[in-house]
Amino acid sequence: MNTPLPSPDKHECPGDQPPRRAFFRLLTGALGAAATGLLTLPMLGYFFGRRHRPAMWVEMGSLADFPLGETRTINFDNPLRQPWDGMTSMTGVHVRYQGKNDDGADQFLVLAANCAHLGCPVSWFPQSGLFMCPCHGGVYYETGERASGPPPRGLFHCVWRVNEGKLEIEAPHYPTLHDTLTGSLES
Repeated sequence: MNTPLPSPDKHECPGDQPPRRAFFRLLTGALGAAATGLLTLPMLGYFFGRRHRPAMWVEMGSLADFPLGETRTINFDNPLRQPWDGMTSMTGVHVRYQGKNDDGADQFLVLAANCAHLGCPVSWFPQSGLFMCPCHGGVYYETGERASGPPPRGLFHCVWRVNEGKLEIEAPHYPTLHDTLTGSLES
């Protein structure tokens, strides 16, 4: 009397799978799909789009505050700051009034206060007519063009406008070669 032994591949439970095993397979699949979706959305945003934010204008002062040909450093609290920025949200620009153009419109040179090398704040030295970076010795001419040192380019120019007799600049983000300060952040 040889009776066949039960096959180890067969389940003794009624139905295809035990309810607990089916539940955990379904739960694992749902959690995996949710995790994939959460990780895919930021990657799609990175590859297919750039964050667009409305232009924020910061008032620098009255036109009378800027004598012809004199460079002034203006520090202000950047409205693009994040809560964790702390003291680093204080930023600055170098502003020089260059007179009026042929059409009678006021002309300004507004340069970011960050070195184009690694972002250290540059200082204006009126005696020599140069901007100098204390970190790695970058030097810039009074026009913002690179004079010497490790910076690969000149200082970034900021977008500015005159509104109701006051100079305003577009709130500067930290510039990169891909996203300089010369174009508006609005499309």
